[in-house]
Amino acid sequence: MKRRQLLLGAVSLMASAALVTGCGSTPSATSAPTATEDPSGTITFWSSMAGMDKVAAAFNASQSKIKVNFETIPNGGAGGYAKLSTAITAGNGPDVATIEYPQLPQFVSNGQLQPLDGLINKAETVDKLTDETKALVQFGDQTYALPYDAAPMIMWYRKDMLDKAGVGTPKTWEDFEEAGKKLKAVAPEAYLASFNPNEAALTAALSWQAGAKWFGTEGDSWKVGVNDAATQKVATYWQKLIDQKIVKVQQSFSDEWSADLASGAVVGVLGANWSATGIQKRTEASGQKGQWIAAEAPNWGTPADAFYGGSSFNITKSSKNPAAAAKFVEYLATSQDAIKARGNTGSAFLAFPGLTPVAQQAFDASYFGNDIYAVFDKAYSTITPGWQWGPNWDITNTALKDAYGKLTTGGKVLEAVDTAQTATVAGLKQSGLSVKE
Repeated sequence: MKRRQLLLGAVSLMASAALVTGCGSTPSATSAPTATEDPSGTITFWSSMAGMDKVAAAFNASQSKIKVNFETIPNGGAGGYAKLSTAITAGNGPDVATIEYPQLPQFVSNGQLQPLDGLINKAETVDKLTDETKALVQFGDQTYALPYDAAPMIMWYRKDMLDKAGVGTPKTWEDFEEAGKKLKAVAPEAYLASFNPNEAALTAALSWQAGAKWFGTEGDSWKVGVNDAATQKVATYWQKLIDQKIVKVQQSFSDEWSADLASGAVVGVLGANWSATGIQKRTEASGQKGQWIAAEAPNWGTPADAFYGGSSFNITKSSKNPAAAAKFVEYLATSQDAIKARGNTGSAFLAFPGLTPVAQQAFDASYFGNDIYAVFDKAYSTITPGWQWGPNWDITNTALKDAYGKLTTGGKVLEAVDTAQTATVAGLKQSGLSVKE
């Protein structure tokens, strides 16, 4: 068992090297599988994403050689990844699966996915992606997924409350703090935003934006920096906002969070492009149409952003027909017909060029007081390069959320990231990986 863990660690290290350098290339023709020109057969597709049943049906209707059988599975937080991993290991997993970016390296390092190189048309897919989105799906010299959405972190505000406080849209985090103070002066019970203990991925995005690198490699070892200098700066800053009651500690998507948005107790949401649907759902009954606007997340002095969320499509090791699976993956990630078939699933912002305008047509953004897609575009153009996810996000995610559970009883954000660092290093070492801090 130990030998196998070390081997998988080596695979992970090889994978990470290309992400650190930002490079990626397809394997040589001799090592790559040969795609079937006109594949056929029946394949299975597992996803927790809404509307994917419609996409599979549209693909089936578009041709007669490949049939896709679709199955809805729970999302990752509800056990979907555990189900997927178990099925792949047992040899009866789906041909195609949906995996979010933080979890992708773990499936790759466990040998549970097949490279797409030689199966997909690289010139028409991977080569058209930005370097930042390529970095999410390329490991070493191979591509293990095609990205679906690329979600830039976005700040959402009640513009009427910013006006009441006499402030403009905050450009920097210093501006954000000052806006929060001025809001308190005119609306003492209101908070400018929330700090969400159940969203460890948001802490990752904030740290990424600030220049943090939670995972990298040094020699033959993983280098872990969940509490690196940039992250400590972020943690210290948000603790100050919590202490000043500029932001409220509360679980995102909870009943309390929803009620506070509806009542105006919380007048901002730090989220992503996909937050639009949730904000509208929770506030339209309160007559807030036209009051909410999207804005680039405040920065530390230079325009910068990070991805917060997003999923990819993959071919699992279980697939007996990877050529047919690859055709379907290309359709899922790059076809306008797939986007049209899925319909209105919110304010999607997609990785492949030309797809977002198609998704935009299905979503009525008139609820908001500005051009939210123009903001998404600008935020997307400032993604900070060089970030990579580690070999087991579950360890870091769980540790950080558990530590954040103490914030309302005297715990500190900085203590939480220190705890997550310790837990991440210990967990990776226990898995047989060489780790440095």
